[in-house]
Amino acid sequence: MTDLWILAPALGAGCLLGAIFYGGLWWTVQKGISSAHPALWFFASFWLRLGIALAGFYVVANGDWKRMLACLAGFIIARFAVALLTRERVHAH
Repeated sequence: MTDLWILAPALGAGCLLGAIFYGGLWWTVQKGISSAHPALWFFASFWLRLGIALAGFYVVANGDWKRMLACLAGFIIARFAVALLTRERVHAH
């Protein structure tokens, strides 16, 4: 039971990292398709999002594979949440 309390913050951090990564991707697509320089948007966004995600995983895991796995689970959960939220937003317009 103690492991759950230790892993819960890692799961939450993974959700936050995933929301930043996938929400940032959605935002980049929205800005990039109407930009005069879409390649710059996508290139810069990719490296920024990747850097944030990798640094976040490194800090959250702190050398523990269980925390890394919990963070990854949160990251994946956020992927589905962002997909669901953006799908509803696209269909609303």
